[in-house]
Amino acid sequence: MAVTRLAGRVLTRAGSCLAVGAAVMAAVNLVRMRTPPAEPPPVAERVSVLLPVRDEAHRVEPCLRSLATQTGVRDLEVLVLDDGSSDGTADVVRAASAGDSRVRVLAGEPLPDGWWGKPWACQQLADAAAGSVLVFVDADVVLERHAVAAAVTLLRWSDLDLVSPYPRQVAVTVPERLVQPLLAWSILSFLPLRAAERSARPALSAANGQFLVVDRESYRRSGGHGAVRADLLEDIALLRSIKRAGGHGVVVDGTALATCRMYDGWTELRAGYAKSLWSAFGSPAGALAVSAVLGVMYVVPPVAALLGSRTGLAGYLAGVTGRAMVARRVGAQVLPDVLAHPVSVGTYFWLLAHSIRARRRGLLTVKGRRLPVGPPG
Repeated sequence: MAVTRLAGRVLTRAGSCLAVGAAVMAAVNLVRMRTPPAEPPPVAERVSVLLPVRDEAHRVEPCLRSLATQTGVRDLEVLVLDDGSSDGTADVVRAASAGDSRVRVLAGEPLPDGWWGKPWACQQLADAAAGSVLVFVDADVVLERHAVAAAVTLLRWSDLDLVSPYPRQVAVTVPERLVQPLLAWSILSFLPLRAAERSARPALSAANGQFLVVDRESYRRSGGHGAVRADLLEDIALLRSIKRAGGHGVVVDGTALATCRMYDGWTELRAGYAKSLWSAFGSPAGALAVSAVLGVMYVVPPVAALLGSRTGLAGYLAGVTGRAMVARRVGAQVLPDVLAHPVSVGTYFWLLAHSIRARRRGLLTVKGRRLPVGPPG
């Protein structure tokens, strides 16, 4: 019993110290994170906005409307690739963009062996694009009028090869509010952004394919999406590929540029995370290691606090404070959501375990395409 109590105190102290450190990291990142200009100067170079779609008829119109209103780019083209949709997405795109000469709709080629669907769609779009800057956008993203110009301006001003403006994540239902804020929070709490943008280390890489801006020549030099054809998390893999080719890139603040509601409720959220979360940490062992550390940081201290530990209370408050700072900056709900941070982390553990289990059983599909039990290749 004495050994158990000692182990509990050690874990509580370790977790609380780590939680404080992560909150400090978030505070530093929030100060140093690159932010696109609110009033960007006119962009003179040609820019290609690339939108891959597959069965997006129910939600692509707001994205297209936002692309039609983009200002500040003198030479802008919008390429939309219909990747074998079965719900009339291409017809919706054509109707929504009728009369806009900047928009061109392409029909996707059949998926080759060894490719995931999105990398293949993105590669086809890049091959057809004429711009010196490629802007990849997902169909559930809605851009502000100055978003493309501001993102391209930041790319050039920062002398980077890739910037990934992180959209404000719209979370409505309780499951969304528990889980979705963890995306931005995890990046800002565990990744030193200014060091990461110049580091070649693969571990210091984060990107979000919802809105991703890349220099065309750097993209070509890295091998484009062809170099990450077998990666389900192709956004992070693309940044790592660009780094291997000598380039640099980083996540930037896209809160004022774009919004995205990824999932509508628990069913969509569970299915969405299941399809890719299994690959986030390289292996089940990696996932277990990360989960153990997060558990020590954000579950052990609040449990200890409920048992009367002041150290545990300090650790819990550090986690809540870090979450609150990030939420305020990225436009997420602060109270009462941040108080449930341990529940959010626990829900994430469940989603991770569910994803790994479903992957092993061969039950996962992405846009109607079943994932094989092993990686493609």
